[in-house]
Amino acid sequence: MNLQAVYHRIKQNWSYAYDAETLHIRLRTARGDVQRVRLLCGDKYDWKRTNMEIDMERGVSDALFDYWEARVRPPYKRLIYRFALHDGEKTVYYSEAGFDTELTPQYYKGAFDFPYLHETDRIAPPEWVKDAVFYQIFPERFANGDPSNDPDGTEPWGGEPTPKNFFGGDLQGVIDRLDYLTELGVNAIYFTPVFEATTNHKYDTSDYFRVDPHFGTNETLKTLVRECHARGIRVLLDAVFNHSGRQFAPFVDVIEKGEESPYKDWFHVRKWPLRIEDGVPTYETFAFEPIMPKLNTSNPEVRDYLLKVASYWMDEIGIDGWRLDVANEVDHQFWREFRQTVKKANPDAYILGEIMHDAMPWLQGDQFDAVMNYPFTNTVIDFFASQEIDSAGFAAAIGALLASYPAQVNEASFNLVGSHDTPRLLTRCGGDRRLARLAVLFQFTFVGVPCVYYGDEVGLDGGYDPGCRKCMEWDEARQDREQLAFYRALIRLRLSHRALRTGGFRFLQAEPGSSTLAYERWDERERFVILINRGGRQAGFRLPAAGTEWTDALSGEAVAAAGGNLVCSLPPYGYKVLRSIRV
Repeated sequence: MNLQAVYHRIKQNWSYAYDAETLHIRLRTARGDVQRVRLLCGDKYDWKRTNMEIDMERGVSDALFDYWEARVRPPYKRLIYRFALHDGEKTVYYSEAGFDTELTPQYYKGAFDFPYLHETDRIAPPEWVKDAVFYQIFPERFANGDPSNDPDGTEPWGGEPTPKNFFGGDLQGVIDRLDYLTELGVNAIYFTPVFEATTNHKYDTSDYFRVDPHFGTNETLKTLVRECHARGIRVLLDAVFNHSGRQFAPFVDVIEKGEESPYKDWFHVRKWPLRIEDGVPTYETFAFEPIMPKLNTSNPEVRDYLLKVASYWMDEIGIDGWRLDVANEVDHQFWREFRQTVKKANPDAYILGEIMHDAMPWLQGDQFDAVMNYPFTNTVIDFFASQEIDSAGFAAAIGALLASYPAQVNEASFNLVGSHDTPRLLTRCGGDRRLARLAVLFQFTFVGVPCVYYGDEVGLDGGYDPGCRKCMEWDEARQDREQLAFYRALIRLRLSHRALRTGGFRFLQAEPGSSTLAYERWDERERFVILINRGGRQAGFRLPAAGTEWTDALSGEAVAAAGGNLVCSLPPYGYKVLRSIRV
């Protein structure tokens, strides 16, 4: 038994409250090294009456480790525990004090201690998020509904995007196309910034309290939110609080008055005067970009100003949450106060951080509800698009991702396969729509919240910015209507079956050197088995079938289970979504 691989600690993703009564406990062991793990647990003040032994389930695995899980309902919301690891005839006990070959009669000595399940400490993303299908809109490129507010030099719709050109997309254009989004089936929209700024992307905010005049007015946004809510669509706005724009009034004042400006401490000035030296600003910015000076969020005046911004758009416009730009470069204390402000305005608001790496420090119940799941994005691209990893590598990467966070964080995670910051999925798949569909199929049948980047559903392609920011294609003759039908079917499937949103997940087949996948989603009512053949050859599957009546969930056709097994053959780049009612 490889004891060096064994790991556990209290809190975070290792022991946490899933709901008001249930603790989830995880243990890591070397992959394939331990045959059985039992959780020995009970109340530290009433051990004799409350102690129990629970067989832990081997949940997910990554390349090196297995992750065992147990769900416990402590009778008094307290729990002490240790683990019994079995490998054949050998048993080792693991506690906070280390390893032992004998179980100590002093049950409390050295035990892991979850002191109390406090509701206020629990990570609790809004329940509605689990049932959401998001649609990301880059407003300048979605639809031009009001030509009267077009910027000077606006180019004809559908032209070649550049970093600086404009095509006139606005909020009225979104209002005009809400029926399209309803027919698509999405029930939440994430907008990139809509506040006044000088660029087409609007990440250089000039006025945090004003909708950009080229997009409309504050009243236009209020109308849009009202119309969305009438259709059951939630609205998420982009908060750019790491930095402002060059034309932000306090920064303009600092440029004009230098050290005499009352706003000089609103920013991080390394050297006066403000200027560019050898291509680097003498003040902190986003990514050395001179027009995006970094805000000093530890300054009480800055903090109060930005918190008023958050409150204003929630109270006055009625938005349903915020996506937080460059969230990991803003101090934790600001985000804690931001959460308190947002949740006071709307306890059901969704707070989504843009963090592209491990985000556990921001996901402990005091800051964000979830993050944009770029590790998921990268893994999906590596397997389906660039084909840099095989099925085993894909399953290992997905397993590591699921083990990184509490279950409720995974359920609310924002799963994207492309955005305004990445090449389009179709381009990454080399223009092969079959591969793109397989990636989207996994996205919509995996744990977490899927997001469609505008236009992917009708076949838009494009490389990195600005290529990924093309105008939306509204000419049906130029849309990929088959792709659109595929997206509609997947959205309908996901929203019709809770098992695909909050059910369990595990891989059934993902072998080294293979390009085929089989995995399942399930809850107490139904079970799904999803088969994917990413390869260019016919592929066969033979899997144990827990039920006898199976149907193809997309076509409705019956699928036979012979001899207790599901036997299927898939063509190159083929897939099946099989469903069975649990009895």
